[in-house]
Amino acid sequence: MSLDLTPVQAVLDLDGATSATPNLLAGVGETDAALPPGWVPIVEAFRVSTEGARLQAFLQQRRAAGAVIYPPQPLRALTLTAPEAVRVVILGQDPYHGPGQAEGLAFSVARGMKLPPSLRNIFKELQRDLDLPMPTHGSLVHWAEQGVLLLNTCLSVEDGQPASHAGQGWEALTDAVIQHCSQTGVPKVFLLWGAHAQKKAALIDIHRHAVLSANHPSPLSASRGPLPFLGCGHFGQVNQWLLSRNAAAIRWSSHEIENKMVKVEKTMA
Repeated sequence: MSLDLTPVQAVLDLDGATSATPNLLAGVGETDAALPPGWVPIVEAFRVSTEGARLQAFLQQRRAAGAVIYPPQPLRALTLTAPEAVRVVILGQDPYHGPGQAEGLAFSVARGMKLPPSLRNIFKELQRDLDLPMPTHGSLVHWAEQGVLLLNTCLSVEDGQPASHAGQGWEALTDAVIQHCSQTGVPKVFLLWGAHAQKKAALIDIHRHAVLSANHPSPLSASRGPLPFLGCGHFGQVNQWLLSRNAAAIRWSSHEIENKMVKVEKTMA
């Protein structure tokens, strides 16, 4: 059961499909049709909660004021990675606030967009750590499809205004998602980059999971002590940890995925 909210704009959709059916977050208008079943109880509980109602009211008010809100699919991280598929969790803060950048996945930008500085540093560390080629685009969808949950703690933002939706209710939902990942399913690796992400460590059962911390990949902090992001080696450590548990390593480079697809196509030809 969802609260009634007539969409102000159908462009933003909570799970990736526009719908004429109003729901709690229809101002960022998605239905739950595309959500994997395991996430639905968590999202529904949020919809009918006090925090969910507060977020609904806030989004309505901002839409009425003419605010441009990103991304088009705020729950895309949940849509692409079912709870039972999660093997790695990477926490971000809030979406990119420039036109066309945010695509509903922490740190990820749509193909064709210029790489933001933080993502460029992520790729620099990936290249240094695993000697992989620099990716040709900034979309991390291929990570999400392998069980890497790319979760921002706040799931919407206004054009040109970073952290403009922080503290308006999203955090209650994303905290519940983090706790669910900690309490259920297989042991996972949580990557906490920066002080904001590291504050979420209290939600994670450190006896079940591996927790790797470093500074945020932003140029302002990526090289600073005591835990520089550049040189942290997290990508290799994640794969070593997974392999030690007889789980498949993450193919971090999009080149690996694309080359495998080319080989399959040649085999089928």
